[in-house]
Amino acid sequence: MRHGKKFNHLGRTASHRKAMLSNMASSLILHKRLSTTLAKAKALRKYVEPLLTKSKSDTTHSRRTVFAYLQNKESVKELFDEVSVKIANRPGGYTRIIKTGYRLGDNAEMCVIELVDYNEDMLTTTAADASGAKKTRRRGGKKKSEGTAAAEATATAETTEAPVESNDSNEETKNAE
Repeated sequence: MRHGKKFNHLGRTASHRKAMLSNMASSLILHKRLSTTLAKAKALRKYVEPLLTKSKSDTTHSRRTVFAYLQNKESVKELFDEVSVKIANRPGGYTRIIKTGYRLGDNAEMCVIELVDYNEDMLTTTAADASGAKKTRRRGGKKKSEGTAAAEATATAETTEAPVESNDSNEETKNAE
């Protein structure tokens, strides 16, 4: 039974899984984007995000800790020199998983995992959205209050217009007499 075992074993031994995730993390850091299956991408996200957080503090201890996971000098250098500068202000969520469909041979669900701060297309669209119109919200609490306020405003406008129209008609009848 697998009670309390939370992570995906990916059908591999512990040493194979460790080596595979280390290689995938190094490739993700070096190339900023990686195409893989959804299960591997979710496992990689849990593996690489703590390393990205650790890279924010550039100390000898954190470099050695990250190197113990990655076993690749080039990826550690890239991580601490370039990637950590871009993610310095981000509180978490350094990776994005985008589903791309199913693999032709075995129908495995495929996706692209990428570093969020390196996708220029997404960054330009989010910057345009942030400067543009008001964002919509899922909850309707404010909309109901705004809707009732708008309904009250139209009701008051109608009540103020009604006597004015009746006064005009009364004045016309008085003028006619």
